[in-house]
Amino acid sequence: MKIAVDAMGGDLAPAAVVEGAYKAVREYNLEVLLVGRSSQIGPLLDKLGAPHAGLEIIDAPDVVEMHDEPAQAVRRKKGASLVVCADLVKEGRAAAMFSAGNTGAAVAVATLRLGRIPGIDRPAIASLLPNRNGWTVLLDAGATKDGEPHYLLQNALMGSIYAHELLDIRQPRVGLVNIGEEEGKGNKLVREAFPLLQAAPIHFIGNVEGPDLFNGRVDVAVCDGFTGNVILKVGEGVADLVMNLIRDEVDRQPILKFPAALIKPAFSRIRRRTDYGERGGAPLLGVNGVCIIGHGRSNAVAVANAIRTAGEAVRHGIIDKIRDRVAH
Repeated sequence: MKIAVDAMGGDLAPAAVVEGAYKAVREYNLEVLLVGRSSQIGPLLDKLGAPHAGLEIIDAPDVVEMHDEPAQAVRRKKGASLVVCADLVKEGRAAAMFSAGNTGAAVAVATLRLGRIPGIDRPAIASLLPNRNGWTVLLDAGATKDGEPHYLLQNALMGSIYAHELLDIRQPRVGLVNIGEEEGKGNKLVREAFPLLQAAPIHFIGNVEGPDLFNGRVDVAVCDGFTGNVILKVGEGVADLVMNLIRDEVDRQPILKFPAALIKPAFSRIRRRTDYGERGGAPLLGVNGVCIIGHGRSNAVAVANAIRTAGEAVRHGIIDKIRDRVAH
């Protein structure tokens, strides 16, 4: 299985991406096509002492920058690493693609190059949030900023399929993110989406509020991309804040250092559960191909985990299953 990786995408690219790809090849039995400027990628591989088995460089001279307008960049920069990744998937030379670069551009290029699954009007980013019992699938986490009721219906269906296939949840509980649990609450978008989700072939449990995304009450949380991206970023910020506050208190009171050392393994496990790098990336659901979108600050560990996530999505046949279920 070959995964096309945008070697030039992300704040720490290309060094962190190349190192992460090397790590993924060694640990996850995958092959990686490193797409980008070969003049930069080659020396980085040599510096790592990386054998070229399982790693192939695909030269792409241009780069989609973070400040580029997504749709224009895709059309004008046809030789950009991100665009070439999508073309490799479209042509069947790669089974999936990953980028930690410009999210808007990644959504645009996957939509334009790979096309949408019939019946899906807008793709959605499905991010995993940690909850007390496992994970909550949040979508859309930022692919489509403006919502329509039928977009939320499609998100609910895709999220339910993803939770069933990748998280092995037999009957995922789907909730509509709102400012109250009662039917009739919220803005026009969620009020109109509610009856659509009620009639859908999913296990819809009604409206859910912010705490429900983390307390284990819901497996799939559905919202528009603007709201989802805010939830995602706030969750990341709170997780960092809590860990830093604990660290600061231990440093401030030396008497706490000994008990803190005893429970350090527990803190490490919590940190891994809340660290986006351990999940690596989020799939863009609704396009005709596996596309994983990573955090802009992805380090080598996050890149390796994102490539692993891409491989898992391919192995589970998530695209075919979404396509079949939507058609049905």
